[in-house]
Order: sequence, then C-alpha cells, then structure tokens
Amino acid sequence: MSFKELSESLGPHLSPGEGGERGFLSVGIDTRSLNPGSLFVALPGAIHDGHSFVVSAFEAGAAGAIVARSRLESFDLVGMAKKWGKTLLVVENTLTALQNAARSYLEKFPGLLKIAITGSSGKTTTKEIAAAMAAQEKNVVMNSGNFNSETGLPLSVFNVRRGHEVGIFEAGMNRRGEITELARVLKPDIALITNIGSAHIGILGSKEAIAEEKRQIFSQFTGKEKALIPADDEYRDFLAQGVAGQIVYYEGAAFPELEDHKSLGLGGAEIHWSGKIANFPLAGAFNLKNAFSALAIAREIPLGAEAVRKGLESVKPLFGRGEIFSNKNITVIRDCYNSNPESLKAALEFCAGLDWPGRKLYVIGSMLELGSVSEEAHRDMGSFLASSGGDMVFLFGQETRFAAGILSSCQIPFYKTDNKNELEQVLGSYIKSGDLVLLKGSRGCALEQLTQVLIGVESAASIGGN
Repeated sequence: MSFKELSESLGPHLSPGEGGERGFLSVGIDTRSLNPGSLFVALPGAIHDGHSFVVSAFEAGAAGAIVARSRLESFDLVGMAKKWGKTLLVVENTLTALQNAARSYLEKFPGLLKIAITGSSGKTTTKEIAAAMAAQEKNVVMNSGNFNSETGLPLSVFNVRRGHEVGIFEAGMNRRGEITELARVLKPDIALITNIGSAHIGILGSKEAIAEEKRQIFSQFTGKEKALIPADDEYRDFLAQGVAGQIVYYEGAAFPELEDHKSLGLGGAEIHWSGKIANFPLAGAFNLKNAFSALAIAREIPLGAEAVRKGLESVKPLFGRGEIFSNKNITVIRDCYNSNPESLKAALEFCAGLDWPGRKLYVIGSMLELGSVSEEAHRDMGSFLASSGGDMVFLFGQETRFAAGILSSCQIPFYKTDNKNELEQVLGSYIKSGDLVLLKGSRGCALEQLTQVLIGVESAASIGGN
C-alpha cells in the first residue's frame, strides 16, 4: 500500500510531500520491534507519547509515520521528516487513523472470509481451535496470541496477504465502544460470541452493559452475515436483538454432526464428529465449550470432517490457559492467565470431578477488574472453595480476604497471604508426592511463577507465549 493511497483513504495531509508513491511493508507502534520499510504510528500513551519516538522509528528504518497534527510543532516533526527524507501522514487522531488504515487495507481483499470472535472468556482458545481446523483446508490468517485490542487487532489486519482465504480475529475490550471500533475495522462475515460473564465488569458496571458492548460485534452487518450466539447463555435473546443478518444459535447438543463426546480427565476429551473421532487434548468442560464454539465456526466456513478431526487433535494449550505439567510426583494445572467467578467455578468443578488418588491443593489468587462487585465475587469464591472437595486451599491477594472469611466459618483448611515469597515458601514445604495443584488467579497475580517451586519447571515465557 502506498502512502498516497493511504493518504487518500484517511484524508490527512501528506508531508513533506516526498515519497507519496512509495509503499510500506508493515505497520508498527513500537520502535523496538519495528521492521525496515514499515509505517510507524505514533500513539499517545499514559506514560510515553509515541511522537517522542518518531526519530527512533526513522533510525530503525521506518519509511514514514502517522502523527497527530497537535504534536507537529512541539516535536518538530516536519523538520525531522525533512531531515531524514521520510513521509508524514498528519491526522487529528492517530489511533483512529490506525483503525481506518486497517479497514482500508482489509477492503483490498474482498475474497477473504472474515470471522470475528468475542466474549467474556474463551476468545483466544476458540480462535486457536477454529484456526487449527480451518488451516487443514484453507490458507488462514489470524491475530497472534491475544492481539485483540483497539491497537492489536488493527495491527494484525496488516498481516493479511494475497492468497489468504479465511481470516479469524478475536476482538477484546477494555472500555465502552471498543467492540464497535473493531467491528468497523473487520466488517466480519461471521461473528461469534462465546459467552457473557463477569470479566471487565469493573469497567462497564454490569453484565447487561457487557452484553450490550459484546453484541456490537454484529453492528456492521448489512443483512447477509451470520451471527453465532450461544444457545445456553442467559443473554442469548438480548444478543440477538436488532441483528441485521442470519442468527445461528449453537451448542454442542444441537450439532447434528456431533455424534458423541466424553471426558478423558486430564487427557482432554474424545469428540465424535461426522464419523470421525478426535482426541481433543485440552482438559475441562470449559475447553470443551470452547471447542463447541469453534465447531460452530467450522460448520459455517464450512469444513470437512477430516479437517475438523485433524484440527482438534493439533491444538496446543496456551500459556496460562489450562496447561498441565507433571514431574511424575506433582501434577500442576496452570490456569492463571485470567480469573473471574465463572472461570474459577468451572476450574474447581473440573478438579472436583477428577478421580485423583492423592491430595488436591488449590492455589487461588485474586480476581481483578471486578469493581463494585469484587467483595461479593470473592465471598462467592469462598463458597465455591468450601464445596470443592479440596484438601487444602492457599489464598493469595488482598481481595481473597473475603473468601478467607467464608472458609473460616466453614472450618475449611486454608492459608492466606499477600506475600508471594511467603506463599512460595509455605507451598514448597507443604506439597508432597502425588499432589494435584490448581493455580488459578488473575494475570496480575502472576501465579505462573510458582510452577518452578512446584515441579521444577521455569515459569512464564520459558514455557510458552500467549
């Protein structure tokens, strides 16, 4: 895409007037990972202003930059561009320009089947499963990891190339209006909502407000698109209101192709689909629901039974999302990428249902971003744990004091601390051969750091990325 084409689509001023016909090879917002020939987008931030890094972008080989008109004089951007012989695209709002540029770029690929996935939980795993199945028959592009934000999704769009047949993108949100912005970028042909839960309730205030935000993924429909809505969600009817397209309610039991399925415990699940049997490696009922969401997408693409089988069997656990580690003495379920009441309850129910010969230890961190409902949610945490059948509970984080109060009244054995080093020491001295340990908490608790203490495996990035 040339600077001139981009300028025409955004309607900004092209300065200093040189190199308009030149193109750029990629788009970035971080000079540390910028590729030569890329377009740098200077985003204002709470701590750092991207305009202060424009010269670093030029030094890294950027061909040009999108900058805000209000920053031109304070950062001498025109003079800097002339000095380096680079092109500036001057706009009123650089974030809006990034999103508009991504939309304009995506419109160059009218043959691409665009699929959007959103919901309170399960987005990333559902996307990975759907992409794994689609890749067996199609040339697929998707956003990596959880690059699903107001900036991450538009940046991912620039990975689309000629030859791609299916684009699968997840859309997340951290503020009101963000899903609408992402829907305007994608204009999806198929859009799926995984569920409506309590994640980010501290931002929007209620589950009703979350449902209202999530259903904006359908806001760009013109009548020919398909909305995939979970049939068993309490907000299913609300999500379907006003959708200008075909509505498909999905759940495992409603798939005519789903002939049978059964849990294999920590080994995942066996899924019988159109005469094929897939050994799906992700454990837990919550991951089975993610598989059903992905299967709803597979039906609409559509994909053959063999592609479904191969895709389901090829899926790998993502960092912090139901990973299972064992050193033959201790087994750890690491589900600490995020936590909310729904996902915590599901994880505890899964562990409670396991036929396990040893002890079950639950290391539970705070559930963050719950706002005014945090105290109530952590009291519910205590109730969940009291009925979970665990042999010992370790609570970490200030918010878990409300859960501790419930456990105290129920006379359930537990240990509570807000100090990570203390937790490591106590847990390290308590575990013994044969234990099953669940690590469950919000990302801010960083419970993955306990993995090495438990089974000698290094934590975080050394095991895998998001």
